[in-house]
Amino acid sequence: MPWLKRLIAVLCLIVLAALALSLHYYLPRHEVVRVTGVEVKRMDADGVINAENPADGPTRDVYFINTVSNDAAREVAVYRNEDTRWGFPWYFKFDSADLQAMAQDYSRDANQLVVIRYYGWRVQMFSMFPNITNVQATSSPSAPFPLFNTLFFTIVLLIVLSITLAVRNRLRRRHRPLAPSSPQR
Repeated sequence: MPWLKRLIAVLCLIVLAALALSLHYYLPRHEVVRVTGVEVKRMDADGVINAENPADGPTRDVYFINTVSNDAAREVAVYRNEDTRWGFPWYFKFDSADLQAMAQDYSRDANQLVVIRYYGWRVQMFSMFPNITNVQATSSPSAPFPLFNTLFFTIVLLIVLSITLAVRNRLRRRHRPLAPSSPQR
């Protein structure tokens, strides 16, 4: 039976790792960057449509925002700017064209710092880009405090602690020895 306990522990670790990766992907993050350009590409389910990848189904226009980091490394990053609409993740984003216009305006000033809020990962092998949900001009070179993520994890921690305490108290009551009863006459 020790193998069963190990198997359950490994499965729990796998579930926790999957949950942590999902939260890292879907929760918003902030970055202070300079916008260097914008573009629109025609895409289908397979990715960007070009000579090597012709359209083979329904297509859509996807906005892209090119940026460079504000630090000494000056790392470049490309973000997609696509509406989430009513679907998952529930950012209810309907203004990608407006964000694209704002980003294009910010790209005209090479010294303008911008705070972008986004979710997702950049995976070059699969042509995956993080999706921008907000663009705002800033004068501060540091990213804002992640208030939403802090509140989210605080609430999750409180829920987990309350469930743990409730289960622990219930198990203690179940295993508590009964008090000796007085002899009846």
